[in-house]
Amino acid sequence: MPAKDFLVRFLASGGFVSYVPARLTGFKKFTGSGMAGTVLALLLVPFLPEDRTLFAAFCLAFLPFSVWIAGLASASYGTHDDPRIVIDEVIGYWTALLFLERTPFNLAAAFVLFRALDTLKPWPIKKLETSVRGGFGIIIDDVLAGLEANLLTRLASLFI
Repeated sequence: MPAKDFLVRFLASGGFVSYVPARLTGFKKFTGSGMAGTVLALLLVPFLPEDRTLFAAFCLAFLPFSVWIAGLASASYGTHDDPRIVIDEVIGYWTALLFLERTPFNLAAAFVLFRALDTLKPWPIKKLETSVRGGFGIIIDDVLAGLEANLLTRLASLFI
């Protein structure tokens, strides 16, 4: 594999974390890769800017980078939105945390809600996933799921 493809796949797969579920289960469909990508995003939270504005700026900068990497990885794997691409889960979960305090409740609620929305893909997430191609298409449905998870986490925190 050329060095460029290796680097792109490394970045898109979260340091190859998306390969772990397939190795553990023996399934070849990479079932569980999205969960692995979201767990990686959660584990990286302590290393991200704590200031809400700086975190938002970081996410805003990471968004075009993730679109670019996802597009390159899609071409490298030869398929649109290959399950090994989990950079979309990373930016999606971080979007779910935008402007929220990093309390255990918010981290957990955003995680559960993001995973549910990313899996179930209610409208308009499914519409975006199927109608937008390229790196942007890979990323945008997860960012939207993250935004919805963010709003639902805020709503849930009102009752806690």
